[in-house]
Amino acid sequence: MLFIETAVLCAVLFMLCILGTGTDAKNLQNYSSYPDAVQSRIRTIPEYQHRFQEKNPFLTFTANFLLFLVILFVFGIFIHQRNFTHNFLSLLILGQTLNVFDLIVIDLLWWRHTPRIRFSKLPQPALYQDPRKHISAFIRAFIMYFAIALIDGYLLTLF
Repeated sequence: MLFIETAVLCAVLFMLCILGTGTDAKNLQNYSSYPDAVQSRIRTIPEYQHRFQEKNPFLTFTANFLLFLVILFVFGIFIHQRNFTHNFLSLLILGQTLNVFDLIVIDLLWWRHTPRIRFSKLPQPALYQDPRKHISAFIRAFIMYFAIALIDGYLLTLF
């Protein structure tokens, strides 16, 4: 069951990434994911002015934490046991597998190479190759999923 849940979450995440890209308007909503070189160029293009927003990293982390706290709890209901260790490890595997999938498949393989994420005014593929933002997001998510596994693992033990 854990394998099925992981596959479902990874597939949904990938579909959301595909659906959230493809036009300048959609791509500007993900402004903070782009390398610094792309962000600095976006700020200089008049057509893009006032169409993107710099997000507060703390608020973004908090929103993602709360979202995945709920999502992993719901998925954890189907695999939980009265044993905290089982619940914690299952949720940790689920979250970290999603995190690794996001880094390797979505960020490093797909995102950096697909034309869908490129802006029409910045078509040069080399601008999008810097993986630093994706790697730092992976590290933040590692910590986030660990904390979520602790909290949800405990809650599911009481459930």
